[in-house]
Amino acid sequence: MITLVQVVFVFPAPIILALMLNSLLSERIKGVVQSILYLPHFLSWVIVVAVFQQILGGSGLVNNAIRAAGGDAIDFLGNPDGFIALLTSQVIWKDTGWATILFLAVLSSIDASLYEAAKMDGASRWRQLWHVTLPGMRGIIILLLILRLGDSLTVGFEQIILQQQAVGRAASEVLDTYVYNNGVLGGQWGVAAAVGLVKGVVGVLLVLGANKLAHVFGEAGVYQKESR
Repeated sequence: MITLVQVVFVFPAPIILALMLNSLLSERIKGVVQSILYLPHFLSWVIVVAVFQQILGGSGLVNNAIRAAGGDAIDFLGNPDGFIALLTSQVIWKDTGWATILFLAVLSSIDASLYEAAKMDGASRWRQLWHVTLPGMRGIIILLLILRLGDSLTVGFEQIILQQQAVGRAASEVLDTYVYNNGVLGGQWGVAAAVGLVKGVVGVLLVLGANKLAHVFGEAGVYQKESR
């Protein structure tokens, strides 16, 4: 479920952000915004979790504002029903800016004459986006999506283990934390090895399947068979 939500919400976030940054006319403003957005990537998960605690914790900024308005505090960090949303928001805040680098590089490589031809044909900015920009980005988007699917069973061990005590294992247990709790702490090394093997096999199958699907749609994917 965590993987599904992050593919739907986290994966498109840097694409949307790159398109927004690319639309800025001023290179100076674009550079400043990029630098600000890159900074969270260099923070450790310990610091990121601490920042969210200061904002959403029981004594955080949001709950203090709610109390000041006469309301009751909300348990944002310890609510099992909102844990996936919390993880997703943290990943978006931390890594979206850094992930835009590849997409901005691809956008800068799109031939400017294609946009000029589209303008001469009367295409609006939305049609230019749909018929020029997105097709130019399609290859890298599919490639990164395939790699993301191959790593879909790994969803931020450090991020989750730091917050697992607050929400409980029932709401936050993933394969990596299962290995830690049962293999490292519990001494069940056979279980830990089995989980690692399953992750590897499933990851390979997902990459092969997604790559084959990319070939069906005419994209190179991760690799291509050499034609003889």
